[in-house]
Amino acid sequence: MQFHISPNDGVPIYLQIVNQIKYLVAAGRLAAGDEIPPIRVLAGQLLVNPNTIARAYLELERAGVVSKRHGSGTYISAVGSPLARRERVRILSQRADALLVEAQQMNVDPEEVIKLLRERQAILTQSKS
Repeated sequence: MQFHISPNDGVPIYLQIVNQIKYLVAAGRLAAGDEIPPIRVLAGQLLVNPNTIARAYLELERAGVVSKRHGSGTYISAVGSPLARRERVRILSQRADALLVEAQQMNVDPEEVIKLLRERQAILTQSKS
């Protein structure tokens, strides 16, 4: 599991971690029961303060995305799907907004962006076959 942290992003690091774990769950790359790295291990990998990771995990636990098993670790929650359709749509909306802003800055028409997305979808669909 790889995380990409950008200290100059303007988004607090703990929120970047929260959002990335939520994305991995929504995308199916993390499933119920999967263990996420221990706080100290992830802090060492990302070169951030362990308190930052602890805060991210606490936020994820409050949201029902993860659950802690005392003495065993932190796992993706098996209680229902905390990332209901609303959460997945929220994540995708943020990404769509960023794409549209970038396209606007490059003077690319939204219809061209839609055409590109359809082309990319066709390529991805073919590669899965």
